[in-house]
Amino acid sequence: MSATLPISVHNTYVDLREAHQMRTITDLDGTPAKKTLPRGEYWYARRRIGDRIVERYIGPDNEETRRRIGQLTAEREDRKAFEKRCSLLVAQLRAAGLPALDRDTGKVLGAVAKCGAFRLGATLVGTHAFRLYDAELGVILPAQLGGTQDIDLAAFENLKLVINDTVDPTLAETFFALGLEAVPGLDRRNRPTRWRMRAGGAMVDFLAPKMQDRDDIVKLEPLGVFAQALPFLNFLIADPIPAGALSREGVLVQVPRPERYAVHKLIVAERRSGVGAAKAVKDRAQAAALIEILAADRPGELAAAWQTAHAAGPAWREALDAARRRQPDVVAQIDTLL
Repeated sequence: MSATLPISVHNTYVDLREAHQMRTITDLDGTPAKKTLPRGEYWYARRRIGDRIVERYIGPDNEETRRRIGQLTAEREDRKAFEKRCSLLVAQLRAAGLPALDRDTGKVLGAVAKCGAFRLGATLVGTHAFRLYDAELGVILPAQLGGTQDIDLAAFENLKLVINDTVDPTLAETFFALGLEAVPGLDRRNRPTRWRMRAGGAMVDFLAPKMQDRDDIVKLEPLGVFAQALPFLNFLIADPIPAGALSREGVLVQVPRPERYAVHKLIVAERRSGVGAAKAVKDRAQAAALIEILAADRPGELAAAWQTAHAAGPAWREALDAARRRQPDVVAQIDTLL
C-alpha cells in the first residue's frame, strides 16, 4: 500500500512544475502567434533575427497553452530569481521524501530539456517516468520499483509533419558536451539509437512507435536522432503530461499519462521473452502499484485507458487477456470500473 503525500507537498510540486512550464515560454522570447496547419492549430514564438523571422514551437492550441501565454507578462522572472525559487522548492520536495534524479541523469535530462527536445515532443518513458508519478499522484510509490540508470526517450516519427522546428543545439552536440557517445548497433546503415557515457553510467535510448511493417529504425526529425521502433508505444506516449524532475532547480520533462503507463506495462510484460523476461517482473509490479492508486483516485481515466487499448486490435486484446490470467487480482480492479 502506498503512502499518501501531504497536500502541502503536492502543492509545492505543482508550484515547481508550473514555474518551469511558464519558463519554457518566456525563454523562447518573441511574440506568441497561432498558426493553422493541416493537422490543427499550434502556437509559436515568433521573432525577427536580421532579415528573417524565426519561429519556435510552443504547443498545440488548447486551454492550457493559451492560459500560459496569457500569463507571460506577469511571469517574466529574472533567471537568478527563478533558479533560487525553484531550487528551494526542489529542496522542500527532497526533504519530503520524493525521489530525486542521480547526478548523471539530472545532467542529461537537464541538457535534453534545455535544447528543446521535450518541448518538441520527446517523452520520458520507462522507470524514470514511473519515479515521477509519486508527485503527480500525491503518493510515495515503492522505492524498490524505481531503480535504474537507463534513460528512455520516445517520440512519434510523424511529429515532423506538425512541428516546423528543431532542437538547438543538436542532441549529438549536446551529448558530446556531456561525454556521451553513440553506441554502434547491428544496423548496417549506421543509425545509432543508443548513447552512453564514455566513462560509464547513464545510457540513453531513443524509441518510436512501430507502425505496421515500417523499418525498425526511424528518424525523429525535430530531434535529429534515430530511434528504435517498438510496438504498442503509440498508446503509451499519446497525450503526455508535463512533470517536474528533482535535480538542482528542477527539470521540466513530459511523461506518459499514469493510466496509460500502467496498462502499457501489463501489455509489454506479456510480450517479453528470453533475456527480457526478467524485466516483466518489474513491469507487472509497477502496473500493480499504479492500478491500485488509479482505481481509487482516477477510475474514469484508468477505465478509459483499458478500453482504448482493448479496442486497438487482436494483439492488444490477447496481451490484456493474458495479463488478466496472470494477475487476476490486479486486473479485477479495472474490471469493476468497466
